[in-house]
Amino acid sequence: MRTEHVEFFSGAERVRALWRTPDGEGRHPAVVQGPGWLGLKDAKDYERYHRGFTDGGIGVLAVDYRGFGESEGVRGIVSPTMQVADLSNAVSYLTTRPDVEAEAIGAYATGGTGGGNVVLLAARDPRVRAVVSQVPVADGRDWLHRMRTEYGWVAFLDELEADRRQRVVSGNSKLVDPREQIMVQTPERRSTSFKKDVDAKVIEQVPLAVVDELLEYRPLDAARGLRTPLLVVAVEDDATTPTDHALAIYEAAAGPKKLLLQRGTSHYAAYGQYADVVIPEMVAWFHEHLRVPPAVLVRSENGGA
Repeated sequence: MRTEHVEFFSGAERVRALWRTPDGEGRHPAVVQGPGWLGLKDAKDYERYHRGFTDGGIGVLAVDYRGFGESEGVRGIVSPTMQVADLSNAVSYLTTRPDVEAEAIGAYATGGTGGGNVVLLAARDPRVRAVVSQVPVADGRDWLHRMRTEYGWVAFLDELEADRRQRVVSGNSKLVDPREQIMVQTPERRSTSFKKDVDAKVIEQVPLAVVDELLEYRPLDAARGLRTPLLVVAVEDDATTPTDHALAIYEAAAGPKKLLLQRGTSHYAAYGQYADVVIPEMVAWFHEHLRVPPAVLVRSENGGA
């Protein structure tokens, strides 16, 4: 696997990415990857998946969303709308590369909003020919609600309303810890080593105002009637991203689709525990659906009297 540091523009700002390719020359199918919730492109836990793709002859463009990691942009703005735009611009960037089959581009992402973002991308960008969504969020409001007790949820909504009133008179939003005051960490998230190598690079406080967009985040709506081939990877009894979110996205999709349900594991443990099973399934999915259309279409008919 070869790794190149690349960049492209999303709006007026530079998005920086890792371009990972198979050894050898020639044009390759490729997938774009946006990190999951508060993730970065260079997390070591992603590398195993990238190597699986490149060993299978598929290039991977892993990006830092604007405002995160090495990309430009206002720090700490968690905006799925901007993130999906970054992914669509990543697709455009791939079409400019001579080592990419421009008609064989897919998308892969894992972890909450990462998994949801590629569903939104597929619904909006017909250049994306196949998608793998791992443990996705289907409904941002439901996701944030179910992390909290009912009285905690009511208090959270009251805090948001107070922040909206403050914003309109002062222009300022309260700064909060995105891991504890927006997404509430599970005990497993606190104890796992998954993505901990990049946690220190992620801003520790973000404006509470970012929650307004998360409350309207609905990859499930994008999945309804989706014709783009979709592989959904879920964890049974997932305490971090509810399993029924992944199942709802799978059921809503109307095109070719497949569901992998990992049992006897947990949200973070599954990445390593079932990698040797899941990664080949992902590669096979892209091999099946990222086929380059023939240069010449042949049609013949037999005339009859």
